[in-house]
Amino acid sequence: MTDQWRNKLYFGDNLDIMRRYIEDESVDLIYLDPPFNSNSTYNVLFSERNGSASSAQITAFEDTWHWDLKAEETYREVVSEGPRKLADLLQALRTFLGTNDMMAYLTMMAVRLVQMHRVLKPTGSIYLHCDPTASHYLKVVLDAVFGPANFRNEIIWKRSPFSGSSKSRARFFPRNHDTLFMYTKTDVYTFHPQLIPYSEDYKARFKNPDGDPRGPWQSVLLKTYSDDTLKRLKQEGRLIEGGSRLRYKFYLNEAPGGRPQNDLWIDDGVMQINPVAKERLGYPTQKPEALLERIIRASSNEEDLVLDPFCGCGTAVAVAERLHRRWIGIDITHLAVSLMRHRLEDSFGSELSEYEVVGDPKDLKGAEALAQLDRFQFEWWALGLVKARPAQDKKKGADSGIDGIINFFDDNSGKAKKIVVQVKSGHVTRNQIATLNSDREREGAEIGAFITLEEPTGPMRTEAASAGFYEPEFFPGTRYPRIQILTIEELLSGKKLEYPRVAPEATFKRAERKSKELQSRQKELW
Repeated sequence: MTDQWRNKLYFGDNLDIMRRYIEDESVDLIYLDPPFNSNSTYNVLFSERNGSASSAQITAFEDTWHWDLKAEETYREVVSEGPRKLADLLQALRTFLGTNDMMAYLTMMAVRLVQMHRVLKPTGSIYLHCDPTASHYLKVVLDAVFGPANFRNEIIWKRSPFSGSSKSRARFFPRNHDTLFMYTKTDVYTFHPQLIPYSEDYKARFKNPDGDPRGPWQSVLLKTYSDDTLKRLKQEGRLIEGGSRLRYKFYLNEAPGGRPQNDLWIDDGVMQINPVAKERLGYPTQKPEALLERIIRASSNEEDLVLDPFCGCGTAVAVAERLHRRWIGIDITHLAVSLMRHRLEDSFGSELSEYEVVGDPKDLKGAEALAQLDRFQFEWWALGLVKARPAQDKKKGADSGIDGIINFFDDNSGKAKKIVVQVKSGHVTRNQIATLNSDREREGAEIGAFITLEEPTGPMRTEAASAGFYEPEFFPGTRYPRIQILTIEELLSGKKLEYPRVAPEATFKRAERKSKELQSRQKELW
């Protein structure tokens, strides 16, 4: 990577992040997979080690937009300060749609696309991934921002397998595709044609009945030709005469590396573009790496900068890392940022390029500010400090007292042991420690961890000490406090939970280990 560059994960609203941190015309490729205004609530399902889904479903985001004061303010900003064509379009759309959820969504997207146009290089491209819920509206918004002349492709990605309900199948044709709109900033842009490897059936068409030393061939109709062409083919022994029309030998070794990829992207049995189970990390809307690899190979070069402003669990940044691109990922939840960090570190280990996380608290003051701004985000961030996964959806139902879970192994049984974690951003008391210990016993956990923003009191520490120690059966004499109290300040200073670490952590589903492609090596995989 470039000597002075460090890849970046940003926590926060991508509109604010782009405005504050990303320079004009600095990005080579943008891929975005924004929420589709589907009125759905997307949950993270954490898989257990045996592959079954966990009962813990954590709301990642609610894909529902409403016309409120913020939407009105953003609309007025775009109309008064944005590009003229976009301002005219939004006013026309408001007349047509009214001030409803779809208008709020389009306004949110419009102001962000203006920023993406600003940060994109003149030679850059943008791919917007969407479904039919709003694709027709998004297309005209893209026309207004990037210009109709810079529209390059409407790519259809056939998702598979279809999992719609039987009721929907009875009422309309099953929906099974997404749309990707490709635009460029100018008519001079980076593009590398992609090839789909030939199938074995296609290769089998080539035969060598005459023992031609040049290898297998097939007969191809000679559609247009000149006298010079006929003379050359005859001299080369390639002209096939005797039929009603002239044909010639086309050799397998003359065929390019595959057939050109068109704008219909499907899994045809040659290239598995649909996600396989081993890639799934539990994050909603996760896209397959093969999809992003095709985009990144086609529209960028090594060392180019790739931006994903709605990066979720980080498929685009993971593929960019593997293909030696620089990258920026932005997400509005600490849960997504935590998942991305696990994915990158699991996938690349020591090969991972240097990166920094921007927007998460770096000190006690920052942690206090986050807690005041959003208690749920603070909790997810604090759980990330100890590599715990959320145990329940804080936006649904009563608080069970357990905020996070850590799984670990300290024997050969194959069964994970458990640590339960509780996070407190407000006033703390001795009774909370006693309650945590009761929760630990109820959950069958070996250890309970109490993470607090405030300093614990003496009675709290005494109560924690009274819980005794956990001593692993296979490590006699090694003891770990049953109840451990850690302050945010201590965790930021490097203090860690005490528990056996003799096997790989099993809290999150681990991303498959990846090898980064050899740099400057040209590969035509597609």
